[in-house]
Amino acid sequence: MPFRRAAALFAVAAAWAFQAMAGSPGVEADGTASTAVVFAYDRFGEDQNPSISIRLDQFDAHLEELQDSDYQVLPLPRILEALRSGAPLPDRTVAITIDEASRSAFREAWPRLKAAGLPFTLFVATDAIDRGSPAHMSWAEVRQLAAAGVTIGGLGASTQSLVSRPADEVRAELRRMADRLQAETGHRPTLFAYPQGEVSAAVRTIVTEQGFGAAFGQQSGVLHPQADRASLPRFVMNESFGSVDRFRLAANALPLPVTELTPDDPLLTVNPPPLGFTVADGVGDLSRLACFAAGQGRTALERVTEDRVEVRIRDPFPPGRTRVNCTLPAADGRWRWLGMQFVVPE
Repeated sequence: MPFRRAAALFAVAAAWAFQAMAGSPGVEADGTASTAVVFAYDRFGEDQNPSISIRLDQFDAHLEELQDSDYQVLPLPRILEALRSGAPLPDRTVAITIDEASRSAFREAWPRLKAAGLPFTLFVATDAIDRGSPAHMSWAEVRQLAAAGVTIGGLGASTQSLVSRPADEVRAELRRMADRLQAETGHRPTLFAYPQGEVSAAVRTIVTEQGFGAAFGQQSGVLHPQADRASLPRFVMNESFGSVDRFRLAANALPLPVTELTPDDPLLTVNPPPLGFTVADGVGDLSRLACFAAGQGRTALERVTEDRVEVRIRDPFPPGRTRVNCTLPAADGRWRWLGMQFVVPE
């Protein structure tokens, strides 16, 4: 369901396209930019799981787009180091990530990515591999990918959400996952992906305390130097909304940098949330900003100051994962993007 909601919001936002604006902060005159788009995949060619799987013809089209167009697909650690150090990245820098370490990722995605020469990061859920699940890779296969240069990160020991669990249980699961990855691959993971993209302020703190240098959610958006490294965005790809047009729109996205985001905890205690943010200078004409809430469509916006925006969400969200996406048109038909995923307690 969260994948469908995210993709639907993406399509709605694109439909509100405006005339392109001049200037794209973050993209320099020499064509470099300190931004990057990260894609998240899970399973491949598993038609019985369309909400978490991509069709193989769709994935092939994505890879063809990356190879035939003006993108730079780089290893995720290299991108993160450039953002940390302030080094420039090529415009349209892209990273590929795969969650869970499914059998179809090894059987279908890995040969295609290897043949295309495209680096990627695999976020591993360790419990399923330890159980010998036929739907997941073996440890020997994970080691084969690691030996070939694939970056190995952690997804948690299980694939279950962490946000509703006691802190000691979360810490124990993260340690178990990291211990298993170190034992099997010889390396302790420094990158993390939140299971199901769900994160709370408490879980975010624990993940940082456990030594992960960067952690990724499933909210849409673009990496940039000021982004919160404990809750970095990714564009999720799945079968229902995996068209090459949608992929191309995301691959060309630019960041919508904000500060003073409220609420600061994605685990909501007030519903609908009092959502607001301050937009960085120079991003464009904020009168063209549009925000979309899951299940509610386009929201009302209020400019309380020149750069402070409050999003007036009309109705409470139902329990579970929910999203708000905000977009702003930029030059050359590109879009600035800010995605937020919230969790509404039962």
